[in-house]
Amino acid sequence: MGGQNPFIQPVSAKLPTKPYTITFMPMNVKVEVVPEKLPYSRDGNKGSILEIALGHDIEIDHACGGVCACSTCHVIVRSGAETMNEATEDEEDMLDSAPGLTPTSRLACQAVADGTKDLVVEIPSWNRNHASEEH
Repeated sequence: MGGQNPFIQPVSAKLPTKPYTITFMPMNVKVEVVPEKLPYSRDGNKGSILEIALGHDIEIDHACGGVCACSTCHVIVRSGAETMNEATEDEEDMLDSAPGLTPTSRLACQAVADGTKDLVVEIPSWNRNHASEEH
């Protein structure tokens, strides 16, 4: 799907300038993010957790196509949250409807790290898509 949500303000985020890694839990899969290869996919903001995950064949549910119009891509940032863009009011409003909310919960489609630290991101069990489509 992909695209822009015309009802929200665009996210302002500093993109990484050097490679860093994201470890996706609980599957313990580590991916290297190479800034020159962004975007990896077309869903979510450029450099977002969702965009990077999908580009590395890690499925995160995202019913709205990554445009901050639902909370299905809710993830928990276990390490490195301080390197990410601030959550917007629109993102926080969507997170209010997410199950299992924590202080470091983010929408994967909106959360963009600047690459100054590696990240550890937990994909909650209710957000793991166990079915996949052919590419």
